[in-house]
Amino acid sequence: MNGKNWIVTGGGNGIGREVVVELLRRGAGVAAVDLRADSLAETAELAGAAAKLATFELDITDRNAVFALPDRVVAELGPIDGLINVAGIIQPFIPFAELDEDTMRRVVDVNLWGTIHPIRAVLPHLLDRPEAHIVNVSSMGGFLPVPGQTVYGASKAAVKLLTEALWTELRETNIGVSVVMPGGVSTDITTNSGVDMPADADANESKFPMTTPNEAAKQIIAGIEKKRLHVYIGKDSKAMGALVRLAPKQAAKLIQRQMKDLLQR
Repeated sequence: MNGKNWIVTGGGNGIGREVVVELLRRGAGVAAVDLRADSLAETAELAGAAAKLATFELDITDRNAVFALPDRVVAELGPIDGLINVAGIIQPFIPFAELDEDTMRRVVDVNLWGTIHPIRAVLPHLLDRPEAHIVNVSSMGGFLPVPGQTVYGASKAAVKLLTEALWTELRETNIGVSVVMPGGVSTDITTNSGVDMPADADANESKFPMTTPNEAAKQIIAGIEKKRLHVYIGKDSKAMGALVRLAPKQAAKLIQRQMKDLLQR
């Protein structure tokens, strides 16, 4: 990581913020992208004045703004060596039949198009570098159906397959590709998504401990360094990833039993 420049979306909070801080700690330059300027300011304060950090208040669903970003980053930091797409939102915990179309579109716009736009914008820059990497954060919900998160899961499944397809296209180039599939991570994604957790959510805690954002960030960077295609974050994601490959129907039944009470009816 030392001496390389990275773009990190969702860099204002949660896993994205911790990825930014960890990259900086390892000597990288980072362009932190987020929708909220106040969140970016908090990230910058954590990073310290000596860090090689540039912050960009940006809506990742705004195609024109995203396509203008690489030139701005190069002007601030120099050539771009990597992209880590962390930004994402969940949907309200309600059945698909009750989910309004505007909410569906927002989830798909942020999670899928908000991943596609940065890749398309940055890819020409990465192809010119001696070594580069693209990381997209999917979810355990991208390979395992979670009740009340149908469209979120579909968007994250699309991110997973998109990343895998990119890996096949780019494997003979200088660009490495990884897809990250976190399980439960202790972030404020519900608040940042404008979603209220169901009142009885605490009663449905997984038997697996939550992963901290800092540990998730370290595992993401380790996955990049080891050039892994699949990076599973947390014991829950690793266990369910194995189970869904061996017995997909049984895995779906297990998550349905555990999560069904989260549905707001």
